[in-house]
Amino acid sequence: MGKRSARFKKPSRDNAEEFQLHALPGAWDPIEERRDQSFVRHVKPRSDGQQILMEAIANQALTLALGPAGTGKTYLAIAAAVTALDEGRIDRIILSRPAIEAGEQLGYLPGTLEDKMSPYLRPLYDALADRLGGKRLRQYMSDGTIEIAPIGYMRGRTLNNAFVVIDEAQNCTYVQIKMLLTRLGWHSTMVITGDPDQTDLLPGMSGLSDIAAKLESLNDIAVVRLSKTDVVRHPLVACMLAAL
Repeated sequence: MGKRSARFKKPSRDNAEEFQLHALPGAWDPIEERRDQSFVRHVKPRSDGQQILMEAIANQALTLALGPAGTGKTYLAIAAAVTALDEGRIDRIILSRPAIEAGEQLGYLPGTLEDKMSPYLRPLYDALADRLGGKRLRQYMSDGTIEIAPIGYMRGRTLNNAFVVIDEAQNCTYVQIKMLLTRLGWHSTMVITGDPDQTDLLPGMSGLSDIAAKLESLNDIAVVRLSKTDVVRHPLVACMLAAL
């Protein structure tokens, strides 16, 4: 084999600084402190926005979390749901998410309702498995403690003693979100998450931004708007969001 091109020469310690990737100013930077991937019993916020979101979920029955990808909206909602279940404050966790592909048509999926919804709910399962472990997750799924509720089947229900997570709500219409909001029952908490800038619906069809704007003035409802400085994925995600 020939010699490796000088273009691919490994940077030396002297000039390594210029190759280092860092988050946006004020954002969490995993390079400064290596991220611990092991289980953490108590989830802690990594930004001011996440702190506000966690407090809102803890204090309000209804929270809308709007923000770009990687800000922890879904994970923090799932973590709060598992904590509420472990503490006995709720009886079940209900997960719902619109079954809309991201720009491609996958056709009809085989299997039961859970099998059909599973690909769309994979991010929620990953967060649940991280907080519960695979064995507890399977047990809760089988006995109904954790329920998959497709948005199309939610009409007419009253969700009491439950923690409801509606994920990817930017792919719901105004009418769908209004219907979901009115499912909230006694002793329940609902968290609706989404990124208005990444809807897969036709222009003007997503109802998340309009719903959030109308509910923001109500004292008993929290609308939390996260920004690119709250991104906790790879630092390049925040940089790309700022550029795109």
